Amino acid sequence: MRKFLLSLAMLGVASVPAAGQSIGGTYTVSGTNFDGSQYGGEATITLTSDTTCTIHWETGGSSSDGICMRNDNAFSAGYVMGKEIGLVVYKVEKDGSLHGLWTIAGQNGNGTETLTPK
Repeated sequence: MRKFLLSLAMLGVASVPAAGQSIGGTYTVSGTNFDGSQYGGEATITLTSDTTCTIHWETGGSSSDGICMRNDNAFSAGYVMGKEIGLVVYKVEKDGSLHGLWTIAGQNGNGTETLTPK
């Protein structure tokens, strides 16, 4: 996966507008690390209730799991990477893709990540 392994992710599926599409499904992952290096892989989001989901990433030979939450066009994730804690904030685009920035607590900078529905 990326240099920053996503171990726990809190990503959300809260209030989805009537015209909004389901966030559940399989996505192609592409992103950049703090140093600009690129990573890719796949993520699967599974709805678990009206307001939550689980997410599983397979990127760069690593796998990570987390929980999810959505609010309108915002989709965010908290995760644990080893002993580090991080945050990913995505915008849900009209085409169903998720475009976001991620960071790790106590570190300067951020990476990017895009999830594109398969």
